[in-house]
Amino acid sequence: MEFFRGKEPFFSHLLTLIETSEVFAHEVVFGEILQGCKNKTELEFVLEYWESLNRIVSNGSFIKVGTLSFENKHFELGIGMIDSILIYETKMRKCKLWTLDKKILRALDLSYRYQWQ
Repeated sequence: MEFFRGKEPFFSHLLTLIETSEVFAHEVVFGEILQGCKNKTELEFVLEYWESLNRIVSNGSFIKVGTLSFENKHFELGIGMIDSILIYETKMRKCKLWTLDKKILRALDLSYRYQWQ
């Protein structure tokens, strides 16, 4: 969200990563962003970004994530299904997740966190 708001230093740093194809966007994140669009112009802007990025789609991972969320007590930690999906996909794909979400950061091992500073 900080990127779409143009907030620095997030915007410049993430733009560089996007331009060098180092960013993968997850469909659930963009689904949430699209849900919160205020008008058609914002919607089209976000969809243009979605189309231009490397994408990760969930292929049947929701059931697996629900089970892992239960086993790791994500719900009790205030971590919802979408955040659980991001944690799962990050670990499964051996990626690094860039997030400012404190609940996700508490549940995600340092080796899976993108360190930008």
